[in-house]
Amino acid sequence: MSESYPELKANQNFLSLQEELTSTENRVAYARQFYNDSVTRLNTRIQTFPTVVIAGMFGFKEEPFFETPSEEKEAPRVQF
Repeated sequence: MSESYPELKANQNFLSLQEELTSTENRVAYARQFYNDSVTRLNTRIQTFPTVVIAGMFGFKEEPFFETPSEEKEAPRVQF
């Protein structure tokens, strides 16, 4: 049936692509938040007693948060 209506098929493909792009952006945002939460826990743990002693002995250090450079904060534009 969609072969008879190429506009319908193209519209469905576009909606599918749009859904996939949104899903990918959400997964990236979740991964970034998960990483930053893990860094927060690590940095807090290595600053508290008695972990601070052990962390110093084994060379653990604070890790930086993931920050997106300002020029990369906008989503890429997809043109057709």
